[in-house]
Amino acid sequence: MIKLIQLEWKKNCIGKYIRNAVILAAVLTLFIFALAFFGIANDPEMGIPDAAPENDTISAPIELFSSMSFLVFTGVMLASFIVSAYKNKTMALMFSYPIKRQKILAAQMLAVWIFNFTALTLTKLLIYGCVFAGSRFMASAFPLDYNMAAPSFYIQLLLKSVVTVTLGFFSLFVGLKAKSSKAAIVASVLLILLTQANIGDYTLAGNAGVMLTLILASLGFAALSIANVETKDLM
Repeated sequence: MIKLIQLEWKKNCIGKYIRNAVILAAVLTLFIFALAFFGIANDPEMGIPDAAPENDTISAPIELFSSMSFLVFTGVMLASFIVSAYKNKTMALMFSYPIKRQKILAAQMLAVWIFNFTALTLTKLLIYGCVFAGSRFMASAFPLDYNMAAPSFYIQLLLKSVVTVTLGFFSLFVGLKAKSSKAAIVASVLLILLTQANIGDYTLAGNAGVMLTLILASLGFAALSIANVETKDLM
């Protein structure tokens, strides 16, 4: 399986995704840093952050913007690795190998999942670290509500990264059903609206029950994407 995952990275030129992930991480870090220390989110009249209730600490925008960005990034990679492979008929060549189709498809999904989980985790660590370092010299508009010396900080960071990247399997299922890479990306955007948007003071972000339901559903969609692939015709 490891060799198949490495083959997928090589076949899809993983270097360009590494470059794009680094650029995305840098942009997010600069944006959050400006949000915290340069007052770009402050109300012009009151001079305090204009944030929704329960989103007035620095971890809220960090989790929001990093999760939004990498959920779409995951959808784009799944569309490129798998949905486009079906449409371009390159999947037919992969399926001609003396390897079970389910194993090939699982390797493609794991290749995307591992990459994005790692990239999202490192990006969050970079942002949290830069904000913490900046707080030693400047006053943050948003209170720092995390402790990077506590093991619980890293446990929560890893769990949230797992949830975010796993949700991308929903967009893969939509893309395969619609036979469209664009549909997979649109599904990622819709997931962002569902999980991160707020109506007034109400939002699903941080709702453990809803997020557990979504991640179980995403794992179910992942299983459905692989099911019957041995006998299912190519697109």
